[in-house]
Amino acid sequence: MDLVFRKVRLDDAGSLTDVAIDGGKIADIGPNLACRGAKEIEGAGRVLIPGLIESHLHLEKAFVMDRKPNRSGTLMEAIAVSAALKPTFTREDIEARARRVLKTLIGFGSTHVRAHAEFDPAQGFTGFDTVLDLRREYADRITIQVAAFPQEGILKAPGTDAMMVEAMKKGADVVGAIPYNDTSANAHIDWVFKLAKDFDKDLDFHQDFRDDADQMSIEYLARKTIAEKYEGRVSVGHLTALGAAIPARRDEIIALLKDAGISVMCLPATDMHLGGRKDEFNVRRTLTPVRALRDGGVNVCLATNNIRNAFTPYGTGDLLQIAALALPACHLGGADDQLTVLPMLTTNSAKALGLKNYGLAVGKDADVVLLNTQRVADVILDIPDRSVVVKRGRIVAQTERHVDYAF
Repeated sequence: MDLVFRKVRLDDAGSLTDVAIDGGKIADIGPNLACRGAKEIEGAGRVLIPGLIESHLHLEKAFVMDRKPNRSGTLMEAIAVSAALKPTFTREDIEARARRVLKTLIGFGSTHVRAHAEFDPAQGFTGFDTVLDLRREYADRITIQVAAFPQEGILKAPGTDAMMVEAMKKGADVVGAIPYNDTSANAHIDWVFKLAKDFDKDLDFHQDFRDDADQMSIEYLARKTIAEKYEGRVSVGHLTALGAAIPARRDEIIALLKDAGISVMCLPATDMHLGGRKDEFNVRRTLTPVRALRDGGVNVCLATNNIRNAFTPYGTGDLLQIAALALPACHLGGADDQLTVLPMLTTNSAKALGLKNYGLAVGKDADVVLLNTQRVADVILDIPDRSVVVKRGRIVAQTERHVDYAF
């Protein structure tokens, strides 16, 4: 075997086991495997999980907070600041910042990322083309799905429609969309669905990013998904407006989302930062209702969205930190709730991204992470070091930490 992990913990109910990897695949799982590996790693009871999946991220806009800050902390200023900055981004600038993000993602155990790469007539394809090139360069270290993202809208930004088509021809993996930032949300949805069907691609929407439940287009989107027979091929990020809907309406929409097979990416770092800015007291959390969505059978993920820019002026690229933030923010800190959080970074996200060969099972891609903690239940609480990160059977990152105490 190429690599064998000895005495690792896959779940808290079972005993320690070995995991053998060969040819980039998980070849065998079981206690005291007789095989030998070219490299063997002693797990010593540490937790082994499938690779973390960053399901919603903007690579080309990271680490620009110091260039033009968002003084009000509002979504509208974040959009305006980003629009002003984008024409100043050079390929070299974008590449350097995106590489910085990818390096941190890999070190923190992410083996897949869906990157929303944007373009518009003002900036052209500079950022988008850079992300496409990085997708090829980093393929053996992290799988990058590229979503063609029209941040400035399609209908209201002349020329963007042609650029969306060109982006798909260039090789985008997913059709991105942002209905709330266009002249007609429903027309925007109709347009991107046609594009997705023309190229047989999945869809990923920046959806209903508002503090209130007025003017939501999520119901139209869900019904459109069903009508177009696109169940299981649509994801939405943000969806904060749903958290403001009265329970009866919220639950009706959640049932519709389940029927449509729409996955929801909660983005707590961004949404709590930008949301509720007009609230003068009892400030709202402005998050999509994760517990209600989960309990209603909707596939829910947690993701980062942005790192140190006008939308999110902090962040490290560590998904476990995002999950730790979600514990109190989404009321997921209860013992039973905590067990549902790690899948929001792993198996749920794999489902949303349509990954067919993901998971800790024989025959699956060997994308795994050894964590420096002894219980699966403690993964989010400990935010442990990612001791070993493996992509397709190859070690791509290792972390060793030693602390000398003076007492």
